[in-house]
Amino acid sequence: MRTILLDERGKNFSSQDLANTLEKWRDGGIRECRFILGAANGHSHDERGAADLLISFGKATWPHLLARAMLAEQLFRATSILAGHPYHRAG
Repeated sequence: MRTILLDERGKNFSSQDLANTLEKWRDGGIRECRFILGAANGHSHDERGAADLLISFGKATWPHLLARAMLAEQLFRATSILAGHPYHRAG
């Protein structure tokens, strides 16, 4: 299992980067990823240190419901990229 924190200190992934990362994990036998949004004060130093990956949706602060929707869309987009579906238009 991989633990991914959505955190303002994280890496700003493109959709293709996220798809490539998930593909590498999938092909390496990782069957589960856990995505965690921070509380009002964000993640603790220990939580960030224990995570496999930190992802940022930019420096702006997003409400949890919007961040969840953005994450769901990026996961759908990554799945579409990996399936070769034309939903994602790079460029």
